[in-house]
Amino acid sequence: MTETPPPEGKGRRRRGATLEAALLEAAWDELMAVGYDSLTMEGVAARARTNKTVLYRRWPTRPELVLAAVRQHKSSIEVPDTGSLRGDVLGLLRFVSARNVELIGILSVLQADYYKETGLSPSALRERTPGGGREIMELLLQRAVARGEIGAGRISARIARLPIDLVHHELLMTYVPMSDAALEEIVDTIFLPLIGS
Repeated sequence: MTETPPPEGKGRRRRGATLEAALLEAAWDELMAVGYDSLTMEGVAARARTNKTVLYRRWPTRPELVLAAVRQHKSSIEVPDTGSLRGDVLGLLRFVSARNVELIGILSVLQADYYKETGLSPSALRERTPGGGREIMELLLQRAVARGEIGAGRISARIARLPIDLVHHELLMTYVPMSDAALEEIVDTIFLPLIGS
């Protein structure tokens, strides 16, 4: 059984990276529980068993706190290593499809509210929330080059992120994880032929 940490000021005190991770986990849990519209700094602070000034010192606004929580949630993505580009990309897409259904719904709402609060476009929001597989795709492509599966010619960032973007689009339209057949279609009939593999 996991022991619940005491509130700040009573018993052990969380600091640094441990405190920040706990705050972001509380923000994510609060986001899942109440949605973006109803999320407040007070609610997150109560869930984290701290006070809201601890949050405001790190994230002065609600959008910045939510973005940080989304970043942390996205950063725990698994990196497949099957020995082939096809297997690696399929493994990544399976993980993204299964894991990101809840995240896609949150991000679609967040985009509209974030724009209202900050004036920044959805593309600016995407730039502020890296992860979700785009960086991992770069790694998978580098591995494929090293194995000799694909040439060392430059693959544009747009093409590299295409499989992830297609999965995200499908999740945004359906809110349902994609079938294995659909993921294979993305890899086998779109992505691999496009990069010349």
